[in-house]
Amino acid sequence: MLRAVTERDAYPNLALPALLRERGITGRDAAFATELTYGTCRTRGLLDAIIAAAAGRTPQAIDPVLLDLLRLGAYQLLRTRVDAHAAVSTTVEQAALEFDSARAGFVNAVLRSISTRDESSWVAQLAPDPVSDPIGHTAFVHAHPRWIAQAFADALGAAAGELDAVLASDDERPQVHLAARPGALTAAELADAVHGTLGRYSPFAVYLQAGDPGQLAPVRDGRALVQDEGSQLVARALTLAPVTGDTGRWLDLCAGPGGKTALVAALGAAAGAHVTAVEPSPTRAALVRQNTRGLPVEVVQADGRHTGLQPGFDRVLVDVPCTGLGALRRRPEARWRRQPADLPALVGLQRELLAAAIALTRPGGVVLYATCSPHLAETIGVVADALRRHPVCAVDARPLFEPVGELGAGPFVQLWPHRHGTDAMFAAVLRRRGARDSSAG
Repeated sequence: MLRAVTERDAYPNLALPALLRERGITGRDAAFATELTYGTCRTRGLLDAIIAAAAGRTPQAIDPVLLDLLRLGAYQLLRTRVDAHAAVSTTVEQAALEFDSARAGFVNAVLRSISTRDESSWVAQLAPDPVSDPIGHTAFVHAHPRWIAQAFADALGAAAGELDAVLASDDERPQVHLAARPGALTAAELADAVHGTLGRYSPFAVYLQAGDPGQLAPVRDGRALVQDEGSQLVARALTLAPVTGDTGRWLDLCAGPGGKTALVAALGAAAGAHVTAVEPSPTRAALVRQNTRGLPVEVVQADGRHTGLQPGFDRVLVDVPCTGLGALRRRPEARWRRQPADLPALVGLQRELLAAAIALTRPGGVVLYATCSPHLAETIGVVADALRRHPVCAVDARPLFEPVGELGAGPFVQLWPHRHGTDAMFAAVLRRRGARDSSAG
């Protein structure tokens, strides 16, 4: 699995369950394999720094396969209760199978050096100084790239003292969140069916303690979806935003894979609303169709910036492609895969998609702009640009997320995993002004 992540940019949260099924690995063995995979991916930067110190060479100077083996062994030594001798011997044995006795000896020497000290001792030696570089120190301790820790601190603003808690929450194994489809079953019925617990905020949310959610009957038959509670709150907020003369013409401009689309359509169905779902990828468009089967949804396979759709939508959701920094706890490899250089192109795309969403919205209608990232360039920066360039005004989104607390000064909403137990979703609600409003503004 580690080789697939390194060589083919595989996503462990998608590829690992399939690999476990293929190999017939279940129960405690599957849990252990998951812990090793996720843990090693999550702490890669910290492990690499320790490996470099123990090996006397940079990670780039080590064969990539050998490096993945060293990461796997080091993670067991530093972050699990696996016996040190067992962690070293199994890793060395695999190195001998993959390479030769010389490189197996190298692995043995590096891991034995690492095993002489615990994680806190290595961190004390290698981390940046906590006084001169507090963000760098906190980032190293929690195995995050410094630029991500800085982005979180910037987004927290006056609450930057919570940075340690934010980064720590990325290392916690997140609960699986399910969404009961409105009109199909209630959250209470879903909780009883899957032996889960009711969510804190969303009236559709159920928390699952363990197990493969894809094997649950309500998920298989489409009465429930696997969906973070933060995403549920975003979808619900779109349907709650006050719109005068709503004709039921709603749009999801970045629909794939269709979770939010399904919730929005199920909530709107009772009022006769019809959702147009736009998705450029054929694979993801197929997932939208699958996730919205039986609901009043039309799937349009097109680029959200150039849909060819007739303007005049009452409600538009634009949940844009982003860095995904708000879901690092669910995507353990993402913190090392993403780079600051990714931002300019993404921000440009986000601005274009939001502009397209506004152009498709009728005067008096609303656009809900959402990202699964708290990075200011992707959130407030994009929205501020839209407020300057387009005939929209910001609506206070906080009442639409009740009963959620600790949402800040508004008018935008930023959820946080350490505060709310959700992904770090950002949401802004913009109302399209009419011709009279535009001339007055």
